[in-house]
Amino acid sequence: MEFRTVVDIPKSTFQIEPCEEMLLVGSCFADSIGQRFKNEKFRATVNPFGVMYNPASIFHTIQRIANIPRVVFLTLGTNHVYRLRETGEIVDNCEKRPQRLFQEEELTVEECVGYLRQTVELLKARNPEVQIVLTVSPIRYQKYGFHDSQLSKATLLLAISKAISDWQLAVSQKPTAKVQQPIYFPAYEIVNDELRDYRFYAADMIHPSAQAVDYIWERLSETYFSEATKQFLDEWHPIKQALAHKPFNPESEEYKSFMDKTMLKVEALRKKYSTFDL
Repeated sequence: MEFRTVVDIPKSTFQIEPCEEMLLVGSCFADSIGQRFKNEKFRATVNPFGVMYNPASIFHTIQRIANIPRVVFLTLGTNHVYRLRETGEIVDNCEKRPQRLFQEEELTVEECVGYLRQTVELLKARNPEVQIVLTVSPIRYQKYGFHDSQLSKATLLLAISKAISDWQLAVSQKPTAKVQQPIYFPAYEIVNDELRDYRFYAADMIHPSAQAVDYIWERLSETYFSEATKQFLDEWHPIKQALAHKPFNPESEEYKSFMDKTMLKVEALRKKYSTFDL
């Protein structure tokens, strides 16, 4: 008997290698997953200009980044944007200026698709080999009201679906072209359709709990990590635990010997994986 539904995730068209360089831009959920990548010694750049919640702000961030790595994760949080009344421009951060200076708007599905297209085109122009993973944050926005929050998430999901369908159609019309299509990772569905329980939420009942993030990380690892990456993580984890150990007496000879052995293992890992660094 099955007592839960498991979200099916298609096999990835690419694999992430050990300590690979990558970029994560988007909502605070991108921060959570990005920190996991950092902890596992991937060379991850996470929201270099701050958290970006909507497709327009994500596009603005990509515009400011010249060197694009092979792997990019984009996490959409909401379709709500703030427009500066004086200029009409969408701002990424209100910088604690008075609310009366801004007008809140909701991007339509078509507008979200437009920003996604521009973002992907820019990424590919700066790195033709880029692999793009799109996600929707499972974090709900209570300030909009839960119904409007659901509508916002639905807008983002429809936009991603439409954008991916358009890219697939374009590729089918040029079968000889070597084009890496953006793909979708169902973080939103994993939380809402697979875990589906308040025990997987933090105390605020809005954000996923650490356990939920751990589970999403497991599903992501299964989907994208190469065998070499899994092997690296098996070797790195006991070293990470050793480095995190808090001794009762850090000046003891026993602890010094323990750390000497640990650092020898670190050096061995560094020799085996040239991009690894503490």
